[in-house]
Amino acid sequence: MAHKTHPVGFRLGIVKTWNSKWFEDQKYRQWLHEDLKLRRFLKRELMNASISEITIERAANKVKINIFSARPGIVIGKRGAGVEGLKKKVQKMTESEVFLNIQEVRKAEVNAQLVAENICQQLERRIAFRRALKRAVQTAMKFGAKGIRVNAAGRLGNSEMGRREWYREGRIPLHTLRADIDYGFHEALTSAGTIGVKCWIFKGEVYDHRGGNAGDARFPRPVPQR
Repeated sequence: MAHKTHPVGFRLGIVKTWNSKWFEDQKYRQWLHEDLKLRRFLKRELMNASISEITIERAANKVKINIFSARPGIVIGKRGAGVEGLKKKVQKMTESEVFLNIQEVRKAEVNAQLVAENICQQLERRIAFRRALKRAVQTAMKFGAKGIRVNAAGRLGNSEMGRREWYREGRIPLHTLRADIDYGFHEALTSAGTIGVKCWIFKGEVYDHRGGNAGDARFPRPVPQR
């Protein structure tokens, strides 16, 4: 059996960085579980706001949560009421002082997590899975992706036996460390059972930095192949 490496974990410190940015010896376990709990809560609370990513930064007794959303208006609410209400709920879950930062995702069509979630929403509405997958591939390529692969596994089309179907267009260099590959996964809860959807989107190759350390002598700049 093949063993697939997670595209983000494979590139950490090279072209990708961590979703939680902090260092701690004494409270490591407490902060780790707190991060997981905060992410689960925010994903559930902002289910309709198209959340692609949640990053957490900590310093002493402060925690800054960056929420990347394709529909920031839903998160912010009328005159900022949504953010204030959300901040009060999050504050009850942690002893640290909370700061919320809402950032807009410009192109949701080339964000792997949002593409996977969009396909799952279509599957739950009983749209034909082939149409949903092909439409996602065509839209991503039209919006400038260098390559995309979508993969759906489960009881597709209410079939008796689970199976896997995938579509690919363009390049997806999974073994190239300098390749900027966005990865997303979501599950569709259909009447026939759970269908898992994975999405890989290739956005180009990164030459000018590694993990945000531009110009660092420890991370030499790779020489492009001619």
